[in-house]
Amino acid sequence: MLRVAVVGTSCSGKTTLARKIAILLAIPHIELDALYWGPNWTPVPPEVFYRTVSERAIEQAWVMDGNYSKVREIIWSRATHLVWLNLPFVLVFWRALSRTLRRAITQEELFAGNRETFGLALFHDDSILWWVIRTHYRRRREYRRLIDSGLYPHLRVYEVRNTKDLRGMLEELSDETNTDGQLVAL
Repeated sequence: MLRVAVVGTSCSGKTTLARKIAILLAIPHIELDALYWGPNWTPVPPEVFYRTVSERAIEQAWVMDGNYSKVREIIWSRATHLVWLNLPFVLVFWRALSRTLRRAITQEELFAGNRETFGLALFHDDSILWWVIRTHYRRRREYRRLIDSGLYPHLRVYEVRNTKDLRGMLEELSDETNTDGQLVAL
């Protein structure tokens, strides 16, 4: 069975892509943000997060998205595939801005009842927009180093930099499974 980890800088589209892959492969989608955040944007206790991720990672098939380094080893060591959304900063920042403004306007409920607000989004030190600015290039370097390190030779890695890469990756993942979701000989 396939176990696909989807990573990338914040607001690169990890959850949206992970949901699409999960539907395509007919396997569960696990969103790390939903496991991490409690009410009022309070993280769950570290031991709870670690235990929950560990329990979900041992499942037979999944698509899991998120960038939590504290549980990376659990996920990457169990994953069969890694999808790295390595998109340009301008595109990622635009997505962050438009998504955050939409969520603040519509008051869309996120994890554990949390909602984005204009104050949090635009004027707070923990703003997702400032987070994207502060971490985008650092995350890209970090993922390049991890992927090139050879620490996870079992992973089939897809680096998605554009729509063409995305289509190719989705076609390959689709081709690797039959209609029952079983891994087919490559």
